[in-house]
Amino acid sequence: MGRVRRRILAAVLAAALAAAPSAAVRADEETDAPMDQREIERQTAYAIPPDTNSLAGWPQGPSVYGDSAIVMDMDSGAIVYGKQIDKRHYPASITKLLTALVALENSQLTDEVLFSDDSVSFLEYGDAHIGMTPGEIISMEDAYYGMLLASANEVSYAVAENVGRLMGGDYNTFIQKMNDRSAELGCTGSHWMNANGLHDENHYTTAHDMALITSAVYQYDEYREVVQTLSHTIPPTNLVNESRTFQQNHKMLWPKNDNYYEYCTGGKTGYTDQARTTLVTTADNGNLRLAAVVLYDFGNDAYIDTRAMFDYVYNNFSKVMLADQETPEEIDAYSENDSYVLLPAGIEFGDLEKEIEITDEQSREGTVTYTYQGQNVGSAGVVLTKEYVMEQTGHDYTLQVKKEAAASDVKELPLALKIVIGIGTALVVLAILLAVYIWQVRRRRMLRRRQLRRRREMHESAVKRSEHRDKR
Repeated sequence: MGRVRRRILAAVLAAALAAAPSAAVRADEETDAPMDQREIERQTAYAIPPDTNSLAGWPQGPSVYGDSAIVMDMDSGAIVYGKQIDKRHYPASITKLLTALVALENSQLTDEVLFSDDSVSFLEYGDAHIGMTPGEIISMEDAYYGMLLASANEVSYAVAENVGRLMGGDYNTFIQKMNDRSAELGCTGSHWMNANGLHDENHYTTAHDMALITSAVYQYDEYREVVQTLSHTIPPTNLVNESRTFQQNHKMLWPKNDNYYEYCTGGKTGYTDQARTTLVTTADNGNLRLAAVVLYDFGNDAYIDTRAMFDYVYNNFSKVMLADQETPEEIDAYSENDSYVLLPAGIEFGDLEKEIEITDEQSREGTVTYTYQGQNVGSAGVVLTKEYVMEQTGHDYTLQVKKEAAASDVKELPLALKIVIGIGTALVVLAILLAVYIWQVRRRRMLRRRQLRRRREMHESAVKRSEHRDKR
């Protein structure tokens, strides 16, 4: 009976949504709230200084209205601006960045996304959607646009449901993967209950965790192409004859918008009554690729805060190439020649401390993270010295060294000697084969002689018996 009721509700909702199928209904922007309460919250949050301002010699960053905020360099992992970055907040629709990451890692753009009753029936009045109906099918590529541009909640659910099946499970399989994947990225203050960010008391994250997730999904070309698009049209489907067109909701991408930022390369907006405004933005000025996150912010203030943070970083920080610095004694070499840390003027490389993590003792691979007064200013892959790895892990390289030496000796033989050895080996093999052949020929001849001798003896014996009978 419950299933029938859900189908009826889904059908009713689908009919209502289909009334304007080409328009995306949004709930990613803050609605009017009691002005006094909002202003008190704004001013209270604004009065909280950035934690990075307490670092000695660090340039003073701007005050922001967001309760939590961060700017992270996506290539080195350096955190150059931070305000309550580990405080838990509800993420709202920026959840969809993690949904996109898990989907990109476990599906193809050409996969089909089928909308079930469950993917539509949960929608309530005011939830962002693009009017999908049960039984409709779109491509995974179109689904990314619907999810990341229009912030469509039914699309996010359907993506999770369909990719979950590709993973051998269902919607809940996908949600578990979201939690597992965020933990793998180093997130420590997040827990995910759904794929769209609609409010749940147990669905939360931190500014730091969202910066890590953003840095991960930004590595995908498919993601970057989607989030930089200003408008997209989903063509008619198997059930709906009209196309659906919707626009980018991130204001910093629109050239004619007051919030336009020339270095912006995309991001994701979010809003619920409990989360307030949440905003993730990425920027690239040709030198640094940054991710900015603000949580529990207030409408347009989120864009003002983000611009102020980006300008602060671009104006005060620059790369210090690790290849130009003295290599620490624990490190043989950096894995990449262009590895760097991000520092402001007045702070030298010698002022930094380092933390080394061994990731593969056999190959001596690891990661070094440089910090300034506990603040991460950049990480890099490294090849560590044998002595350091042996000291830290007890790994014995003696046998490996002998094997490497033996392999090296073989590799270093002159070409002429290698040719002589090859010819000699071939001659030995041929000699052995020839010897075996001669032995087989001689053995056959010997057997043949024995057979002839035995026949003659049998013949002579028969003749003698015959002569003996004749004499009788």
